[in-house]
Amino acid sequence: MLAQSEGNYAEALQNYYEATRPEIDPYDRSFILYNIGLIHTNNGEHTKALEYYFRALERNPFLVQSCNNIAVICHYVRLSLL
Repeated sequence: MLAQSEGNYAEALQNYYEATRPEIDPYDRSFILYNIGLIHTNNGEHTKALEYYFRALERNPFLVQSCNNIAVICHYVRLSLL
């Protein structure tokens, strides 16, 4: 998370991808996937971000941050189409 907070998104993504491999607890895995979604959002990669937010919700349906970020992306994309 240090790399992410310092804006080193490439390193943070690599760290999160590596963390998903051994993590079997769905709750913990959901937060890793959520953080991957955050980085893709920050990089403007909305399709990838949505994929990871939905994957996070599959493992933890109570992760409201994912729901919120999905709504924000949908709103943003809708406005950009107008």
